[in-house]
Amino acid sequence: MPFIPHTEEDVSAMLSTIGAQSIDALFDEIPPALLTGSLEGVPEGLSEMAVARLMQERAAADGFWSNFIGAGVYEHHIPAAIWQITTRGEFYSAYTPYQAEASQGTLQLIYEYQTMMTRLTGLDVSNASLYDGASALAEAVLMAVRSHKTSRRVLVPKTVHPIYRRAALTTVKNQGIELVELDYDPVSGKTVLPADPGVFAGLVIPQPNFFGVLEDVHALTDWAHEKGALAIALVNPTTLAVLEAPGKWGTTGADIAVGEGQPLGAPMASGGPYFGFMCCRQAFVRQMPGRIVGRTVDLDGKPGFALTLQAREQHIRRSKATSNICTNQGLVVTAATQYLSLLGPQGLARVASTSHASTVALAEKLAAIPGVTRAFASPCFHEVVLKLKDNAHDVLRALRAQGILGGLDISAWYPELGQAILVCVTETKTDADLDHYVQQMERILSKRREAPPCAYKS
Repeated sequence: MPFIPHTEEDVSAMLSTIGAQSIDALFDEIPPALLTGSLEGVPEGLSEMAVARLMQERAAADGFWSNFIGAGVYEHHIPAAIWQITTRGEFYSAYTPYQAEASQGTLQLIYEYQTMMTRLTGLDVSNASLYDGASALAEAVLMAVRSHKTSRRVLVPKTVHPIYRRAALTTVKNQGIELVELDYDPVSGKTVLPADPGVFAGLVIPQPNFFGVLEDVHALTDWAHEKGALAIALVNPTTLAVLEAPGKWGTTGADIAVGEGQPLGAPMASGGPYFGFMCCRQAFVRQMPGRIVGRTVDLDGKPGFALTLQAREQHIRRSKATSNICTNQGLVVTAATQYLSLLGPQGLARVASTSHASTVALAEKLAAIPGVTRAFASPCFHEVVLKLKDNAHDVLRALRAQGILGGLDISAWYPELGQAILVCVTETKTDADLDHYVQQMERILSKRREAPPCAYKS
């Protein structure tokens, strides 16, 4: 609400009508010991002009950064029309459509979103979204175990985002489900399949993986199916404009596809809110958490929309629910639907291809600097791992001082790589941005090589 519309006279009239002396009297049943008293940490109110100036000053204090960090959250251009439409009252104030007959607009938007996601992933069914990409992966693990009915083991490569792995483990560890880590080849950066995996319910296949490396998804999918397990695709939706859809992986396609929807029109916004997406083959639809919106016709033959599946604990018995944390992110899904509609297949493909070309160009330029090498020889997409002969944390800090967020230090997550950073480029970066990054990296590394060793011991 942009402002409180009630005047002092309005408040007095309402209190008089109900026979109350003051607003505080409406809460007299609360014991005094539970009241907070005055809010000493809250400053005095400011005028609209003063608040606007304060916010501008705080925004300026954050500075402007040339961002080359990805790792699951990506800086894409978001056309202004998207959030202008998304924040219209009919979208912005709409809530989950529990009363379907009164929510046709919301239901239609979700239906359109589901249609777009199934076309991107090449699978049969999409739900109405999940909390975020990490929880979507956790839900896919649970879904695979329910569907398999024999094994409670799921294979998860180390090339899956470390935070996603932690989130999935937190969700499933107390349910008797084992997540088995698979190693990666140190030369290619691709997942290495075990010779004897035993019986398992599912295999998670990241594409691209956390290193930006493109996995051999066809071989991995067929291998999982040969072992009687489900293939779980963990994908970046932007890449699906140019890479093979999960539904076409291997001989019969992946069974489940999940990922983070943030690249589709959501700003980075300090980490959220975002949304997770999930699609699957028709055979597994009854195991899918969340809601599905379907299209139908009424008695007069007019098209309409309805919730056709809502298998969570708010709607059915808790013991029968597929999930109790499958909150759908309706507003961000609205933005994603607008984004996909405005860009279209060709626009999304341009975003993906431009990001890829710029990443390759930057990686080649940086690898030409003494002390910088590419960690893996495989084709990549969107981001790449670079190994440094210098301390990664110190180099990134020096770049930051020049207004460049040079990448993510992944040395702690993958100590076997040594000093390594994950660098990402999107369509928002120009050739001048890339050249500036390279020049500063070269200058910083050269200066650090020439610096005399420290003359004292700590």
